[in-house]
Amino acid sequence: MNDTTAPLREALGRYGIWSVQLRSEDPDGAAERAEAAAELERLGYGAVWLGGNSAARHAAPLIGATSRLVVATSIQSIWDHEAPAAAAGFATLEAAHPGRFLLGLGVSHGPMVDGYRRPYSTMVGYLDDLDAAGVRAGRRVLAALGPKMLELSRDRAAGAIPYLVTPEHTARARETLGEGPLLAPEFKVVLDADPSRARATARAYLARYLEFPNYTKNFLRLGFGEDDLAGGGSDRLVDAVFAWGDEDTIRARVTAFLDAGADHVALQVVEDAPAGTLPREGWRRLAALLG
Repeated sequence: MNDTTAPLREALGRYGIWSVQLRSEDPDGAAERAEAAAELERLGYGAVWLGGNSAARHAAPLIGATSRLVVATSIQSIWDHEAPAAAAGFATLEAAHPGRFLLGLGVSHGPMVDGYRRPYSTMVGYLDDLDAAGVRAGRRVLAALGPKMLELSRDRAAGAIPYLVTPEHTARARETLGEGPLLAPEFKVVLDADPSRARATARAYLARYLEFPNYTKNFLRLGFGEDDLAGGGSDRLVDAVFAWGDEDTIRARVTAFLDAGADHVALQVVEDAPAGTLPREGWRRLAALLG
């Protein structure tokens, strides 16, 4: 199965954009979102990863506004989208735009889901249902942090899309996945060289994620301590999961993921801006510094 991932890696390229803003269903912003997707394609990004609990219907307008950009869910929660509906949405987009939609799946977080239970076993059953509905393993990826879910990404999907991780996690994930499967971690970037300001922006964004055990357990596995998880995150933790600084520093931090074994990096530009604002200037600056 994983021999089929080479075309997917080629389509994605080295860099994509992770954005919850592009997932929005606000009709007033539809034209700008389509225009922004087209610009991301022109800037050379290979993919858009739709944050939040996204689905095929959120990807469709962006795919329609572009000619080659891959649009993926990052992630679609298996608790909120039943497998038959997810398969139907996938099939519709695949028929209209072959190879342009990638189904990213995840188990979300216990505090966000009523009746959260046995996430690994539930994901296995969900993949069984997708198999029965004709969604090929090579067209789906899993949000995987721990070893078991990474192994499932290797055996039952095209690969893994870990969120809120470090190059050290990427190296470990590559060991688990082996050479074939796709590995496309998300990485956050603050385009600010001022240490105090950049860390404040990053910490304000990071704090919400430190409420979720999936992430905090992963940080502890990576060698961070409980003190690193307090107060919105220590400088050590902030500096590990965000790139900030001058262009050379940011470029080096992104490249570290590729050197650690990533095929593609889903870059999230984090700004001190009103919710819903598309960080378009940031996407332009990032494209320029990555060359």
